[in-house]
Amino acid sequence: MTNKNSLQVVALAGGIGGAKLAHGLSQVVMPGSLTVIVNSGDDFEHLGLKICPDLDTVCYTLAGLANPETGWGRTGETWNALKSVADLGGPNWFRLGDRDLGTHLERTRLLSKGWTLSQITKEFSRAWNIVQTIIPVTDDFVPTMVDTDEGILPFQEYFVKQQYRPVVRGFRFNNVDNSKPAPGVLDSIREAELVVICPSNPWVSIDPILAIPGVRMELLSSACPIIAVSPIIGGKAVKGPAAKMYSEMGYKPSAFTVAEHYGVRLIDGILSGFVMDNTDKNMSVEIQKKGLQTLVTNTLMKTIADRQRLAQEVIEFGKELITNN
Repeated sequence: MTNKNSLQVVALAGGIGGAKLAHGLSQVVMPGSLTVIVNSGDDFEHLGLKICPDLDTVCYTLAGLANPETGWGRTGETWNALKSVADLGGPNWFRLGDRDLGTHLERTRLLSKGWTLSQITKEFSRAWNIVQTIIPVTDDFVPTMVDTDEGILPFQEYFVKQQYRPVVRGFRFNNVDNSKPAPGVLDSIREAELVVICPSNPWVSIDPILAIPGVRMELLSSACPIIAVSPIIGGKAVKGPAAKMYSEMGYKPSAFTVAEHYGVRLIDGILSGFVMDNTDKNMSVEIQKKGLQTLVTNTLMKTIADRQRLAQEVIEFGKELITNN
């Protein structure tokens, strides 16, 4: 794509939907103009290795290495190591392919040598020829815990091992008060001309980012537009348990509820604009009454072209907000 935008853009992302829009943005803004701040709340240790699912999904997607069928993991993956683990009676509930294991082995090795997660991510990005800046929101371990009817569960046990069947009551982010943003996180927000909250799960992909001390305050202090793209279309999540979580905690899952979740800038939250699918266009007026400018479009990203088109529309929407301000 020619005539790329020169806006300095920061994207907050986690999961497959976040990775897809981040990839779209990487196609429509100038190299070096995009910073992706990634959720690290779903990081955990498994088989003695440091696993960073959202971070790896974003990196693999921007590097062109992601499995196009699943949206997570590596393309051309094999599963010999995991089969060997299972044959020996070890846990195989979290799918780790052979290529993917290489990432976790090297990350764990570097961590043992004193590298930080953000330093490792920078090095991996260089190795994978990713020209955009990708930063985990924190170098500290701040795991997301899910309060369910079956007790407090680490996020991956709830999400993968139990296939998000338990009923959700709430969330907590362990050690969050003692954490700090990774180097570059706050600076990138200060320098941004547009912040985009990708269509990631608000509860477990974006809230863990906003919970890190200093991040929400920096967003509130920023003069640039902050736009969120709804991950809920027609009352359902495109992928994952976001709609189920909303329902179980007493909220009607909808684009309107997502907009309320983040709140309106200078009133009760951080947003100045909201992007929603054509399916939910009837909610646009009510969202505008809340004080948000809206963009109604096709937000479902089935193809690479869809990602680029949506990203371009989000950028143009951001430019309009900048002009109107």
